[in-house]
Amino acid sequence: MTTTVDAPREQQHARRPAELLKAYVGLIKPRVIELLLVTTIPAMMLAERGIPSPWLVIATLVGGTMAAGSANALNCVADADIDQVMKRTRARPLVRHTVSNRHALVFGIVLGIGSFAWLWATTNLLSAVLAVGTILFYVFVYTLVLKRRTAQNIVWGGAAGCMPVVIGWAGVTGRVDWPALVMFGVIFFWTPPHTWALAIKYKDDYARAGVPMLPVVAEPAYVSRQIVAYTWLMVLWTLLLVPATGWLYAVFAAVTGAWFLVLAHRLHAATKRGEKTKPLKLFHLSNTYLMVVFVALAVDCALGLPVLGWPFS
Repeated sequence: MTTTVDAPREQQHARRPAELLKAYVGLIKPRVIELLLVTTIPAMMLAERGIPSPWLVIATLVGGTMAAGSANALNCVADADIDQVMKRTRARPLVRHTVSNRHALVFGIVLGIGSFAWLWATTNLLSAVLAVGTILFYVFVYTLVLKRRTAQNIVWGGAAGCMPVVIGWAGVTGRVDWPALVMFGVIFFWTPPHTWALAIKYKDDYARAGVPMLPVVAEPAYVSRQIVAYTWLMVLWTLLLVPATGWLYAVFAAVTGAWFLVLAHRLHAATKRGEKTKPLKLFHLSNTYLMVVFVALAVDCALGLPVLGWPFS
């Protein structure tokens, strides 16, 4: 006589279509993708200096979502051991075994191949190549090499999150011009303050998982000083885009940049005094900052405001 052992509850739930769908959606990390897409549309509008073809925008967003979903799913596979240790990530699908590692790996690869084929067919080859390059960089450079080995992981690895603006620009123009690189730089310098603010809050989580995020390996005052330094770089970098935009973007970039700088300096001052800080406040507000800057860019383009040009005249 043989007996069967009931499968874990998570695996039983995975057999339900709704649960399985939710699990696969969780693998692509939709909340992360949302912010990436918010920056892609303004980049396309700046490339067009107006409103691009709605079909081109939709096609680029679909392909970009597939590429980002591929990178995130493959990241979940590579980081399954870390996610199991960290409290913040214990509800992810692979930790709960609602999706197997093998199925998640196949899912990520299929999404990546699909993103290349889709973008090539609907946009252009350059956008498709950039998308695949972003996936490979995120998985093989950031996830497998940098993340577990250096406190500079998010600085250089964050370059993958900057690529949607370049892909969007290339989707409209078929090339990569200097404004696309400036927008890349804005997100590149924005990523460390944004991520380190979150890592300050969850540094014990990262330490337990063996991930050398800067707040884990450095003194709090050094971390907050780095946040201030990168915030200055970010704000100054946003102004480099002014010659390609109108007065509306210039005003919002300056005003919101000053606002972000005040928040970063306040965090650093409180840290130096040894006071209890609220790093998650800076983390959440950094999302708002990036959104406002890029929405201002989109509105500036949609209104067809005169380009300030160089040297701003």
